[in-house]
Amino acid sequence: MRNAFAHAITALAREDPRISLLSGDIGNRMFDKFKTAYPDRFFNCGVAESNMTGVAAGMALCGLRPFTYTITPFVTTRCLEQIRVDVCYHNAPVTIVAVGAGYSYATLGSTHHACEDIALLRALPGMTVICPGDAVEVEAAVGAILRQDNPVYLRLGKKGEPVIHETTPNFEIGKGITIQDGSDICLLNTGNTLPIAIETGKILERRGISVKVVSLHTVKPLDQDLLKEAFNSYPLVATVEEHSLIGGLSGAIAEWLADNGPTNAHFCRIGTPDKFFHLTGSQSYLRKQTGLTPKSIADLLENRLLKI
Repeated sequence: MRNAFAHAITALAREDPRISLLSGDIGNRMFDKFKTAYPDRFFNCGVAESNMTGVAAGMALCGLRPFTYTITPFVTTRCLEQIRVDVCYHNAPVTIVAVGAGYSYATLGSTHHACEDIALLRALPGMTVICPGDAVEVEAAVGAILRQDNPVYLRLGKKGEPVIHETTPNFEIGKGITIQDGSDICLLNTGNTLPIAIETGKILERRGISVKVVSLHTVKPLDQDLLKEAFNSYPLVATVEEHSLIGGLSGAIAEWLADNGPTNAHFCRIGTPDKFFHLTGSQSYLRKQTGLTPKSIADLLENRLLKI
């Protein structure tokens, strides 16, 4: 995903001289092509993320389109006040790009885990939250972001994620992308767990359960038309995300349900628990510990469906 972002912003910078890239002391080699082509539009701000955010806000208010980029907790939690006051209060078109969603940097410990970031950024007035499902969606998202003029949080995985889309889908902010159709369960995914959601669907299909899989890449604003259709047409609607069950996609949909219910559909939320991990392991290890594997999710959804 991070390579796809680097490719997209470099390509789009040829057409849009307003684009600037601010890095929090990472991605130096990854952005070599950008720096070579546009040396006066790349700024390594060092380990000073709060200052980087303030600088980006000032640039945006002067007519530029800055993108800030570093590891998720450091570009969100560390500088939340600057995002709130400098960016969102002024509705400045800054795009905050976070690499390492969820447990992508799991081996570096809890300081690098990112399971609260959607909740934090989603609560800020005027902020759009986008979590692409694969590299193709990342590139499409960057283009869509530049066609609007508001603050955006772009949440990426890391590297090596499977590419799901063979061709570029119709990517529209606030509109989900249907990956496969089905009739028994509607499975709504956001972000880098999209391959898990698709494999879950395949497991359930082999068990005779028809599953619709949707890449709900925009957490704010939600695709309300899609949600209305899902909760009116399916006995079971489920969400999958590598984020806390508090405040993420499932939290946003639960809030939407509270305002738009009642519904006959059952709602199942799948994400990370409300806890820190004090053991270090790989991303796959932490996914197993939290039940974010295709088999675990398929077993859970099958049991929930049988109880309806």
